[in-house]
Amino acid sequence: MAKKTTLHAEPRLRTGSGVLKQMRREGWLPCVVYGKGTENKNLKINAKAFRELLAHSTSESFIVNLEVADGGTDLAQLKAVQHDALSGDPLHVDFLAIDLKSEITASIPVHLTGDAPGLAAGGVLEQGHHTLDITCAAANLPESLEFDISTMEIDSSLHISDVKFPEGVTPNYDGEVVIAHIGQPRVEEEAPAEEAPAAEGEAAPAEEAAPAEA
Repeated sequence: MAKKTTLHAEPRLRTGSGVLKQMRREGWLPCVVYGKGTENKNLKINAKAFRELLAHSTSESFIVNLEVADGGTDLAQLKAVQHDALSGDPLHVDFLAIDLKSEITASIPVHLTGDAPGLAAGGVLEQGHHTLDITCAAANLPESLEFDISTMEIDSSLHISDVKFPEGVTPNYDGEVVIAHIGQPRVEEEAPAEEAPAAEGEAAPAEEAAPAEA
């Protein structure tokens, strides 16, 4: 199960581009929390703390506890981050209010483990998916998905139907979707041989004489 991080949040009572710019200059990151059956909440969180959270997270599909200054804690899933086009810094964040029983969809990173005999024989690993979309209860959200390739030979593939997902986690794909494949070894093309230089004292071949004029 993915770890939940607590982020301190404060109510954001005013809106408008000028207000948001001033807020960012003060080190805050504006955000909104929405969800079925709940009223939208305009909040602000510490920008530095959020950037560090992003930097240390395996994906952007994580869950946080939003500890609001006026009381109460909201469990929320990160849904979208608006980034500055030039600096890449976050400008605004959308959170979805959930509880541990809520069914959520998330994109989770895939890690391949084990030493495949096909790789030892010179085969080439082709990973079809570096992340997979899954559905699960919030309480069962994994940080990553690990799949063992230690039995894979050359020309073999690992499909969705071949692997076991964590309890309560369902992949949003057909069973025939390929996660990884080990292909044939790459054959390097030989460089064309260079023409050997004429030996010392050996005359270079004469150019073909032009036909005599009639």
